Amino acid sequence: MTGVSGRLRAIMSDHDPQNLLPERRIRSFVRRAGRMTPAQARAIETLGPRFVLPYASGGCSLRDAFGRDAPRVLEIGFGNGDALVAQAGRLPEVDFLGIEVHEPGVGHLLLGVEALGLTNVRVICHDAAEVIRDMLPAARFAAINIFFPDPWPKKRHHKRRLVQPALIKRLAGLQAPGGLLHLATDWMPYAEHMDEVLAASTEYQLLTDADVADEPLAWRPETRFERRGLRLGHAVRDLYFRRAGLSA
Repeated sequence: MTGVSGRLRAIMSDHDPQNLLPERRIRSFVRRAGRMTPAQARAIETLGPRFVLPYASGGCSLRDAFGRDAPRVLEIGFGNGDALVAQAGRLPEVDFLGIEVHEPGVGHLLLGVEALGLTNVRVICHDAAEVIRDMLPAARFAAINIFFPDPWPKKRHHKRRLVQPALIKRLAGLQAPGGLLHLATDWMPYAEHMDEVLAASTEYQLLTDADVADEPLAWRPETRFERRGLRLGHAVRDLYFRRAGLSA
């Protein structure tokens, strides 16, 4: 498996020492090794060169990456990728870009892409904060999804939560007016935190479930993390916001 991990890192990094970033920033994730199955390893070896985009601090062309111009959806922290694959299969006319740091999850997603014969999915295996800051073009995403991020429940760890004012401001830069921001969590204190962060934002406006009832990009399948939360008796909450400006 070491060779596969090295292969994925080679795909994802430009290996330029000048592009190395300081590690003092508080990270919203812990990089867990996880156990990669032989099938996941094979998917990374054979499909990675086509579907995994290398991290590039100088930015990237999504048109070149997907080979077309189409509405685009960004999912941050896609876990095992089941939700992203289901959405991409449901909406072949939309391009889906997922960011995830855990290699087994990338391998699992690639297996789903292969099984459904999808061509509208690309992956970046790198720290999402750095990808958003350095790589993604402005005003290009019709929707941005963050489903069940780590809630960091202990108070001393709240600063590690992904949804923070600085991130929301950067996400707003990736969307034109009317773009959809979809958050989901099964940890109600985190839902309240998300509400507070977005309420203080001038870039996004809160939507109700009724507002997005007919919005294809607002649909999501039930996820593995969601099912685990429900088994533990957690309530699940979806939050929807619209990039301020003209309607979608």
